[in-house]
Amino acid sequence: MDRSLLALSVVWLPVLFGLLTLWALWSWNSHYAHGQGTVLQFRVLHDAQGAWQASDALQRLTQAAPEPVQQQDSNLHETPFWLLLQPLDAPPPSARIEFPSRHAYSLACWDARTLNLVASGSRSEPLQGTMQLARAGFAFDPAGASSLLCRTALVGPGRIVALQWDATELHLRELQFHRGSGLLDGGILVLALFTLIAGLINRNRTYVLFAAWLVVNLRMAALSMGWDQQWLGHTIPYEWLQTMRPLTLALYYVVTFTLFVSLLRDELAKVGYAFLSTAIKWSCVPLLLLAVALPYAQFLPIIWVCAGLSLLVLLFLLAKIFTRTRSRAAAWYAAAISVVLLASLLEVAAAALGLKGLLWVFNSLTAALASSLLASLAIAEQIRLAQEQRLAAQAELQHNYEVLPIGLFTLDLQGHLSSANPALQHLLGETEAGLRAQTWPERFGPTHWNALLEQTRRHGTAELELQHQTGPEPARRFQVRAALAGDKIECTLQDITEKAQATEHLRFLAHHDTLTKVLNRRGIEQVLNAGLTDLARGQPLAVAYLDLDRFKLINDLYGHTAGDAVLHAVCQRAQNPLSQGMHLGRVGGDEFLIVMPHTPLAQAEAVCREVLSQIGGSAFQVGERAFQVRGSIGLIEVATGSLAKDVIATADHACRMAKKGQGNTLVVFERSSGIFSDHEAQLHLVEQLASQQSVAGLFLEMQPIMSLRTPHGSHNFEVLLRMHDEHGQLVPTVRLIQAAEIAGRMGVIDRWVLAKTLDWLEQHQQALVQNRFVCVNLSGASLNDERFIDDVFAMFERHRGVAHRICLEITESVALHDMGNTHRFIDRVRAAGAKVALDDFGAGYTSFSYLKELPADLLKIDGSFIVNMNRHPANVAIVEAIVSLAQNLGMKTIAEWAEDFETVETLAEIGVDYVQGYVVARPQTPKAILEAQSAADFITDDRLKAYLSTLASSELDHVDLVLGTDPPAAALPRSSGPR
Repeated sequence: MDRSLLALSVVWLPVLFGLLTLWALWSWNSHYAHGQGTVLQFRVLHDAQGAWQASDALQRLTQAAPEPVQQQDSNLHETPFWLLLQPLDAPPPSARIEFPSRHAYSLACWDARTLNLVASGSRSEPLQGTMQLARAGFAFDPAGASSLLCRTALVGPGRIVALQWDATELHLRELQFHRGSGLLDGGILVLALFTLIAGLINRNRTYVLFAAWLVVNLRMAALSMGWDQQWLGHTIPYEWLQTMRPLTLALYYVVTFTLFVSLLRDELAKVGYAFLSTAIKWSCVPLLLLAVALPYAQFLPIIWVCAGLSLLVLLFLLAKIFTRTRSRAAAWYAAAISVVLLASLLEVAAAALGLKGLLWVFNSLTAALASSLLASLAIAEQIRLAQEQRLAAQAELQHNYEVLPIGLFTLDLQGHLSSANPALQHLLGETEAGLRAQTWPERFGPTHWNALLEQTRRHGTAELELQHQTGPEPARRFQVRAALAGDKIECTLQDITEKAQATEHLRFLAHHDTLTKVLNRRGIEQVLNAGLTDLARGQPLAVAYLDLDRFKLINDLYGHTAGDAVLHAVCQRAQNPLSQGMHLGRVGGDEFLIVMPHTPLAQAEAVCREVLSQIGGSAFQVGERAFQVRGSIGLIEVATGSLAKDVIATADHACRMAKKGQGNTLVVFERSSGIFSDHEAQLHLVEQLASQQSVAGLFLEMQPIMSLRTPHGSHNFEVLLRMHDEHGQLVPTVRLIQAAEIAGRMGVIDRWVLAKTLDWLEQHQQALVQNRFVCVNLSGASLNDERFIDDVFAMFERHRGVAHRICLEITESVALHDMGNTHRFIDRVRAAGAKVALDDFGAGYTSFSYLKELPADLLKIDGSFIVNMNRHPANVAIVEAIVSLAQNLGMKTIAEWAEDFETVETLAEIGVDYVQGYVVARPQTPKAILEAQSAADFITDDRLKAYLSTLASSELDHVDLVLGTDPPAAALPRSSGPR
């Protein structure tokens, strides 16, 4: 029964109403008259100036006697037209003359015989006589006049036609006219209102836009059929009408395009041609402005051209869309646009070519109805597509709901299960009936359920973790996410067991070493920071730095697999003595940090000794091999206010001191130890050097180098770097050099020393007549810096007058590190006129075979062979061999660290050329160097002074037989060393 009633209501009633409507239109009599009125012929003249009076017009019409016509187009002229017409014979009370043009602005008629006014009126003034508004134009009673003289003015593309009606028929036609306008207004407005409400409820802008388009379309139809003077039964003031008409045309243009873009946005993006729609879009605003600014007659040609071109563009784009996407919505909209285009073209043709008859068949009224219907079909098609998409989405959601591996379920506020997908049943190992048999708090406990309710009520959502065990299997971890939806709670349940285990493993790896499983650098630094926090509260803290001795040999000889196994075993042994709260962390390949919070230094020392005993007490067995490993530990008592990085650096420094022992050594720094202050001072100096663009506090001292052949005839010296700190205290040179190397600032310092020396020599070269060379040390880092090398030679070029005095010292180890690079550097230095000395010779590789490859000028014998050399005959022999080798290679020799008379005497006998040390002079200020004439002037040892006076007549002559005499300073070749 229900299906029958539904079929009757949905199918049969609409079909019956349709058939009945067709039958009524075909066979039933119309309620209104079918007459069209009688067309009257008239003579017409155009008053181009608008200055004629009725008598003038009658005279001109009589004299000119134009041919009678049935219609006259205004051709957009707004000045008056004068007509002379003769009504048909009819009973005076029943005859009516109608001028039906909607463009007629005013009409006045006189009796042609007496020129008495019969009727007159305009859109903006009161009607006179028998004049009345009829349908879209004017109508009046001719009052029995046999000939009428009429004046009419039109606005827009009007056509003058005069019809004679029977009064009754005209009245019926007026009723039909108003009924038609009312039906059109009501039908389209109801449709627009329905669409607007639907758009607002569904929040769909396209529906709202379509409602606006229907209203504008209605006004277009009213404009076409001549009833745009009223709105919902109320007359619109004529002065408003003149602005509303062009504005209606412009708004129709804008809204039609906007609806087109909104309805087919996705399809337009697929077909391209964006520049076409962009051009139409940018024409909308100018058209709206012109509609307000221009008169109606001037605006019409503009809107006709723009509308025609734009409609053609829209049809082109619709054809592209339909060809590519086969969109039925595009097809319906194309049909609606085509109807509007055809109606517009007919309007233009009617105005331009006089084809007015076409408008009776197809005009803006029929276009408005048809386009509204077709556009409604396009909207309906969009609704159908949206419905299909929603159904497809629902089907997909249902499918996902069933196959998703995440449990989806719904609970009421008491915890009863309303629905559950198969994944939830699988995760919990229950059927749906079994799930429904227990409430959520009964299954997982009230604590979890109360937390879930509290979070959803407070925040609307909740996220919790729980554990659940099914049978003998291990407990699984689940994540529950819930959202409150009215009186229901929508939830998801996901198995995160593997994820939780992976997260825990990643969290472990973030703070632990993957190989040894002890803390990594990040983890041990966190423990250290926690210990520093407790230290500030008065708790003691000790930190030890453990370094395995010669562990690299195991990796090199037996491979990293064996080394890794030993490291793992070392960590196990090293942790045995550690009590709870103590932590071991790996901070390098074979380096470890032990943090011992709340531990006094004495206890920490005992722990460290036990760690060394555990590591070195017995060999580590890896496969068939046994490895004996020893370690060195630097233990420090941390002072309050220390930073973590400084603590690690100090402990590392203590460890390096321990490694200088025989292995398994422990070095302990107490909190009051001076080493702390020294190391902290070095760290501060590193930060200072690294943060400053230029290094402040640097100055130079100079230590004389005395010739053993002409002690009073040469004035040579070595430039030494010194520094004052911010408090004016002298910074130890070793600390300065180490800090500069750590901070990477040795290049800056070497540049400063060389530049300062060259400037000083250039300023005082007149006072240094006996100077032959000035030694300047260069670091290994600077020699490996190509930019520094280029700067050195640029400085030599700027100081050509004194560059030959410079002797650059490079250590033997640095020189032999890269023989090719060192050889090229020496050649460039000597080509620039300067000299090169090999410093600390014998302390490094002591490979004499390399010496012949390095064309140096001087050889500085390392001071370790010179100090107390007379007590060690082997040192004397080594120095004698070095001197002999240097003489054969054409090099001069300098002996460093000469501190007593006996040493100088022996050096002179061996044949050393120059001597440098405290026995000659300590480092001097530049001023003191300038005041002396030679290095011998600084000697205070009387025996040495007396000995030097004897050199000229004895030993010196013997040496001359081997080396020759020193030439005067002016005769020295610029490319050679001191001779």
